[in-house]
Amino acid sequence: MRSFRVTFLGTGTSHGIPVIGCSCPVCMSTDEHDKRYRSSILIEDGNHTLLIDTTPELRLQALRSNLKDIDAVLYTHDHADHFNGIDDLRMFCRTKSLPVYCSDQVAQSIASRFSYVLKRYDEAGGIPHLNPQILAPYQEIEVAGFPIIPIPIYHGNQMIFAFRIGSFIYATDCSGVPEESLPYFKGVDTLVVGSLRYSPHPTHFCVFEAVAFAEKVGAKRVYLTHLCHDLSHRKLEAELSEGMHVAYDMLTIEIGEHHGD
Repeated sequence: MRSFRVTFLGTGTSHGIPVIGCSCPVCMSTDEHDKRYRSSILIEDGNHTLLIDTTPELRLQALRSNLKDIDAVLYTHDHADHFNGIDDLRMFCRTKSLPVYCSDQVAQSIASRFSYVLKRYDEAGGIPHLNPQILAPYQEIEVAGFPIIPIPIYHGNQMIFAFRIGSFIYATDCSGVPEESLPYFKGVDTLVVGSLRYSPHPTHFCVFEAVAFAEKVGAKRVYLTHLCHDLSHRKLEAELSEGMHVAYDMLTIEIGEHHGD
């Protein structure tokens, strides 16, 4: 497995941080680590670039990270904070049709909520041209040279995708993992997992659940993401054990042989 780089374009929950109209300590924090766009990551190996999810801040994320091109998009699910920035993919479709890889449910949402992105002809040149590709659970597929395994996980009562690339796994918005998915977490070196807040939530892991799951699967490095304004970066980072970290916007991590991949 070749090495690659993961950049956290956003690490916040659906409200983003600061939350509109909120004056809590985290929303008022001057620590840049506490300012969080909606959750998304970029995967790059020097030749190819994959985007996971299109948040409402996609334009701002792209500008901040100097993103000029992408080869494909992977979708975890179709909730607004992971999906509704789809129109900003237009800038990556000016000379090509962009493949997007997703579940059948997400493909249906694209067709029903953003049907114009599936048009082949665009007189004005101002819309995305997307080519949805349906992913089969647990079936490895090569996307821009990356071996991608879609792993079903629970997001409340909904089943969404985590993605495994080598021994790296991205599992945002997770509230549980089906028994049949657990073997696909075996040997994970770097795990990114959603960790909404300290107290339990019906559709997301809380901090303690996320940490317990990471320990259960034996991940060597863990990054908590999809954080709400209950969580101060500095406070939570100090509370975590060795090998566990709080992800923050524009954090870049290297995945490669030196990390067991």
